[in-house]
Amino acid sequence: MPPERMSGRPVPRFGAWPSPISTAEVVRSGVRPGHPAVVGEEIWWEEERPTEGGRRTIVHRDARGTCRELLPAPWDARTRVHEYGGRSYAVTPEGDVVFAEHADQRLYLLPAGGATPRPITPEPGVACGLRYADLTVHAGEVWCVQERHGGDGKVARSIVSIPLAGGEPRQRVTGSDFYASPMPSADGEHLAYICWDHPRMPWVGTELRVTRLTDGASWCVTGGPEESVLAPRWNGPGHLYLLTDRSGWWNLEEARVDGSSSRALFPAEEEFAWAPQRLGAAPYAVLADGRLAVVHGRGDLRLGVLDPRTGEMTEPPQPYDGWEPCLDADGSTVCGIAYSATISRSVVRVDVGTGTGTGTGTAVESLRSDIGEPPDAAYLPVPRPVEIHSRFGRRVHAYVYSPANPAVPLDEVAPPYVVFAHGGPAAHGVTALDLHKAFLTSRGIGVIDVNYGGSTGYGRAYRERLKGRWGAVDVEDVIAAAEWLLSAGLADPERIAIRGAGAGGWTAMAACCATGLFCGGVSIAGVSALAPLAATTHDFESRYVEWLVGPENPALYATREPLSRAGQIDCPMLLMQGQDDLVVPPAQAEAFVAVLDERGVPCTYLSFEGEGHGFGRAETRSAALAAELAFYQQIFR
Repeated sequence: MPPERMSGRPVPRFGAWPSPISTAEVVRSGVRPGHPAVVGEEIWWEEERPTEGGRRTIVHRDARGTCRELLPAPWDARTRVHEYGGRSYAVTPEGDVVFAEHADQRLYLLPAGGATPRPITPEPGVACGLRYADLTVHAGEVWCVQERHGGDGKVARSIVSIPLAGGEPRQRVTGSDFYASPMPSADGEHLAYICWDHPRMPWVGTELRVTRLTDGASWCVTGGPEESVLAPRWNGPGHLYLLTDRSGWWNLEEARVDGSSSRALFPAEEEFAWAPQRLGAAPYAVLADGRLAVVHGRGDLRLGVLDPRTGEMTEPPQPYDGWEPCLDADGSTVCGIAYSATISRSVVRVDVGTGTGTGTGTAVESLRSDIGEPPDAAYLPVPRPVEIHSRFGRRVHAYVYSPANPAVPLDEVAPPYVVFAHGGPAAHGVTALDLHKAFLTSRGIGVIDVNYGGSTGYGRAYRERLKGRWGAVDVEDVIAAAEWLLSAGLADPERIAIRGAGAGGWTAMAACCATGLFCGGVSIAGVSALAPLAATTHDFESRYVEWLVGPENPALYATREPLSRAGQIDCPMLLMQGQDDLVVPPAQAEAFVAVLDERGVPCTYLSFEGEGHGFGRAETRSAALAAELAFYQQIFR
């Protein structure tokens, strides 16, 4: 029976409220602009084309403000390094563009004003066997991370340089399992970079090293197994800027290149970066007058301008609540990706002036939005940050999105809710306008987005709550979020579901195993079994399970993994999976579905050909969203 208002008039069924936000509109919104670059008055950035198979292109905005797509189909600017990829291109001072082509993973050069890219790296002997990422241009060469895949399945990485005219990559640094952020010094004498080895991840422990290019001598400036150092930038020949979480927070420091000393530029219990799951992040940029454009904060990161000489931080006036850690600058112009609860992710240019410390006269311009025409704001939920107490009194951060629809005012009837568990798991939910959430809330389904223990944005100690406790802490925290909804009287106790993708899919399945609180669960490319994951997943995360849970131990793994505990699930499940997923292979979902089918637990499994870890095609995204809504409508009756 539909709920009724006190007047006796029926209210549309939750999940079926009339909404102008369609699946097609959600899919069309997914151009996902990213990684802007600025040279003078010209700006470049990446964009996705969901209606063209999910390929990525590069857009150029010239000094007159005219935008042009540089790479028409079938060109696809995507790198597959670490399988997650990252920034795919770099711009030369002359405006030429170097990019990694997804089809063969070679580097190509597109001259300024040119129409046809040409390859500058050799064709590998193994298909897509040579991959490139984290590109920077210096003295007529592209410096980058090279990933080599042999026919034997082994993977190796190094830092290489390639002439812009083309040729064999020249190996500059080798010996570590992973590399990031290659930065040649202005005089060409030294190379600074980040490196780390298995079993660590870059948000766990890295080293900032410097190699003297004349003789190959190399030394560690800072970092180690329990310190995550990120994003080096040169400050003259003898000093480096860097980010380190030595204090417990990713803060900015300046260090002598010989490692003899360092100083904190703005010590604060705030993060100045996100976890580097993809290569090519740029959490700060150097302005012409020596100031630094930075992102900083807790949860959402704000844009700031830091004077490293005085330690003074100012925040330019602008309408955005958060900025992604992908800044670039030239002169006093800063470009980045910004958002708010009512403004979708956008390419934004900010002129921060000459730095009087007042922030007056700041010019802000939005150049491109993820959503062309956003819906009426009355249909958009307003995120409310909350702190929840989980097991043992742990504080858990979350954002609550109540249903929002001007045509259907809420009354005393509590709506259904979906608990969102983000992927990663070293990631976090932010307050950016998200049409996926609005698609649900405008139909009468609330959302609580949980930054469970292990999430970034709240310091190293918060991230390390998940060390050895994956499948426990994350599960306890999402259950605590659901219980908080009930204690606050916000949700119908019979209609709370949970959903997640990747690591979030693991959490959703594991939570449904651990409690009868959820009336259904949605897992997209979720992990169900630990030992098979460690044996079959890609090299970048092949040892991650050791940190998250521990070395292989069948008894321990059985207490955490959803597959071993699937006999405890009684609620309906929806699982969706890309057949070409190399991060979480389809066998993970298929094994879980088989157990539920054998027990007679209602389970829908949708498998999408040609999709990897994260759906790129418009038709797949549309089908997945429609299936998810239909699932909620069924279980929330």
